[in-house]
Amino acid sequence: MKWYTFGQMLMQIRIGQKAATPDGRTVLRTSKGLLWQNGRSAGAAVEIKDYLFSDIWNIFEDDESLQESAGREELEQREREMLANQYEEIRWEFLQAKRPPDRE
Repeated sequence: MKWYTFGQMLMQIRIGQKAATPDGRTVLRTSKGLLWQNGRSAGAAVEIKDYLFSDIWNIFEDDESLQESAGREELEQREREMLANQYEEIRWEFLQAKRPPDRE
């Protein structure tokens, strides 16, 4: 079993996977975001608060989460494309700003 800090978990969790703390708090990554799975906040979006940074998390899949993972590859491909597009746009702007002015 591999354990992650909150930040590491956010980098590793895939759509349709769950992550749980040792005390049983569980979240599910969906195409709509990271949602609480139990307790009074069940179904609500996870708000990043300071106490989450001191927890360790284990990522796993179960029958419920596997249903959510349908279409995972397509959604993750779209995320990668959006990141690549943002990078290319910023790179282009940077290169244009560094370019020497045209001489007339």
